[in-house]
Amino acid sequence: MLEISALRPPDRAGWEVLARAYKAFYETAVPDADYERTWQRLLRADELHGVAARIDGSVVGIAHFLFHANVWSTGACYLQDLYVDEAARGRGAARGLIEQVAEVSRERGMPRLYWHTKQDNARARALYDRVAQFHGFLCYVYPM
Repeated sequence: MLEISALRPPDRAGWEVLARAYKAFYETAVPDADYERTWQRLLRADELHGVAARIDGSVVGIAHFLFHANVWSTGACYLQDLYVDEAARGRGAARGLIEQVAEVSRERGMPRLYWHTKQDNARARALYDRVAQFHGFLCYVYPM
């Protein structure tokens, strides 16, 4: 049975496995210490938030999100990370995570929920095209 809720302390080990897999998928190196720092920030849930998808009690998917100001509206929710274990894909976890983030966003009165993905992430985009609208924007990142 699929269960989705906020991250909890017992989720720590499962969360890190998926967080590392997510970062590897996007070819992004993160120092080991940053996983603990990020975990603590997610548990505090003051600026960053996390939810987990669990099947039979095991964490099989994670999503991280944050709320921010918006010039033209009351705010927005940015779904920064979404990852589901390969073995659990196709069982509703990703859709459930998105729906959970949307529910939390609605509860906070956010008029917008959005996210980015790689252009060639065909499997994820197949789901995203069913649950959201692509508005044609591309993302550029300025090197700091």
